[in-house]
Amino acid sequence: MVQIKTTLSPRALLDVVLGIEERIGRVRRERWGPRNIDIDILIYDSLIVDEPDLKIPHPRLIERAFTLIPLAEIAPELVLPNGRRAAEAARGPFDGQVVLPYREARC
Repeated sequence: MVQIKTTLSPRALLDVVLGIEERIGRVRRERWGPRNIDIDILIYDSLIVDEPDLKIPHPRLIERAFTLIPLAEIAPELVLPNGRRAAEAARGPFDGQVVLPYREARC
């Protein structure tokens, strides 16, 4: 989870994101299938974008523990599309979803 400041439009930011995924080696085989990298634009200011290949806010943002928990860590007061603050939404419930705390890998 990262928060950035940019002068890029949402479309231009998506192009950058897709380029990063491609350089890392992402191959799109099946929807919601396994992948080595997945970068999503969750929120872009208060904009609403509804295009076939770009939806902002991310349509499943408020359903996923793995997005809400880290989002609440960096922006707890952020008001989500459902009107809840990120910190409140990150408390769940998540119907069995488990998010493990990040641990730095040691090589």
